[in-house]
Amino acid sequence: MRSFAALLLGALLITGWMPSTGAASLSAAALPSQALDSTAGSERTAFRAAQPVTARHAMVVTAQHYASEVGLKILKDGGNAVDAAVAIGYALAVVEPCCGNLGGGGFMVIHLAGGKNLFLDFREKAPLAATPAMFQDAQGNVVPGRSTQTYLAVGVPGTVLGLDAALKQYGTMSLKQVMAPAIALAEHGYVLQQGDVNVLDTRIQDFAEHPNVAAIFLNHGKPWQVGDVLKQPELARSLRLIEKKGAEAFYRGPIARALVAASEEHGGLLTMKDFADYSVVWAKPVECEYRGYTVVSDPPPSSGGTTICEILQIIKPYPLSRWGYASVKTTHYLAEAERHAFADRNSALGDPAFVNNPVAQLLSPAHAASIRARILRDRATPSSEVKGDPGAAEGRHTTHYSVVDAKGNAVSVTYTINYLFGLGQMAGDTGFFLNNEMDDFTSKPGVPNTFGLVQGRANEVQPGKRPLSSMAPTIVLKRGRLFMVTGSPGGSTIISTTLESILNVVDFGMNMQQAVDAPRMHMQWYPDEIFVEPGYLTARTQTALEAMGYRFKVVPAWGADEAILVNPKTHLLEGANDRRRPAGLAVGY
Repeated sequence: MRSFAALLLGALLITGWMPSTGAASLSAAALPSQALDSTAGSERTAFRAAQPVTARHAMVVTAQHYASEVGLKILKDGGNAVDAAVAIGYALAVVEPCCGNLGGGGFMVIHLAGGKNLFLDFREKAPLAATPAMFQDAQGNVVPGRSTQTYLAVGVPGTVLGLDAALKQYGTMSLKQVMAPAIALAEHGYVLQQGDVNVLDTRIQDFAEHPNVAAIFLNHGKPWQVGDVLKQPELARSLRLIEKKGAEAFYRGPIARALVAASEEHGGLLTMKDFADYSVVWAKPVECEYRGYTVVSDPPPSSGGTTICEILQIIKPYPLSRWGYASVKTTHYLAEAERHAFADRNSALGDPAFVNNPVAQLLSPAHAASIRARILRDRATPSSEVKGDPGAAEGRHTTHYSVVDAKGNAVSVTYTINYLFGLGQMAGDTGFFLNNEMDDFTSKPGVPNTFGLVQGRANEVQPGKRPLSSMAPTIVLKRGRLFMVTGSPGGSTIISTTLESILNVVDFGMNMQQAVDAPRMHMQWYPDEIFVEPGYLTARTQTALEAMGYRFKVVPAWGADEAILVNPKTHLLEGANDRRRPAGLAVGY
């Protein structure tokens, strides 16, 4: 099994970003004065000042520039944030096929200008024939690859019904209007840039093994090159079917039949009943208070919002702004809070249709106080001393996007097909990749996943169940008014990435671009070490923390936070595309 660090390195390579003096990033000079003490020292990388894109009325940020332009056009044409979010969701299925999708699922958090906050769950479901031991052999051992590389890995997709539900409930445009840009991109093609080619190149050998995939994602058997135009006529046909017949075409019509036929041919479990029975869920978001701000995020079956809020409740009394970004004390107390919160995450959370999630207890002042009482002032707590349960693999090749419209409506969306290009296979001529989302379940309680996460039975496979996720589309409010929209891909690191984008603004006074670009840290209980990006630690800080018992692993980069801030001083929208995803774009008007 590949290590967590190896997976993050692979992700760095596909994003096309490498640390260099030319990368737009954070400078010590741009940090607030209270952070300067922690960034001093000749060993610390000096980051250049990073400035966000600003706009007065509306903003869109995605990890793919074509999709950002699609969202902006919808807003300029009179659509609202939900219309734009749906259009972007379909556009990313075309221009970011590794991660944007029709064949996967995800979560949407909505803030309406009138003050209402909403959560939409369109996470994939396990087929009705799924069983807890389906990824184990007769002796009870987990079979490598069964939950990632076979049709047993495919969950019932939720994206199409999720986008349809959002549009019908809160959109203002027709399905034809919001899908037209995606259809045009699929039919006429789009010009590939280096970042696009880097992603495609990661699975060339896999594409070649499947003729229907190779016909699209290889150019007569050879890799696509920068400047080539990639057309996807099969995907265009699927999109047109959805545009004409709505979600019915996907869940009860020809697309469902094609998916079920392929599943049956390759030993999968999908049936027409699985598709017909699939449903999305509107629910109340998780909300918590932090330093006068309200954090609005996703509840189970995502662990993201709950875990972020638990960490915030633990660290709330600590004066992070005085201690400074990446200081010894900030890193120590943040790492300990993450250690305990991830142990809780792995033990207690799962699909609320199957598991009684103790969210209120995990976010209670008493629980936070009990954890703080166990954090030692000058010593790391060994993870072996923190009670928790084991857990499941979670692919990190997700995508996130954020939208704010001129009326103050905001939408935060994270959706996925799990691994890069999911299963790496397509059903017949449907033109889109299938997910391998079943791998997000616990294949066997007690066995570490791809990211080293260890979880328990709350997330074991059951028929019709949605797997636990770390996705965390998040909206932050200040006295009920929109302040920030944020979120990221990255498997378990989604939680720390999204959390730190908030802390960097609220506690450390960064602008939105600096907050997104700043080097990150991540601690997830197991493995018992802190992952850091280059530039996060000074030599002095690292030495002090190692003396306290911490171990570090430097990883080049992870995550891709696509965020928007309403600047309280200028009242301008600040859009920030993560420097780690150069194909992305923040754009507004």
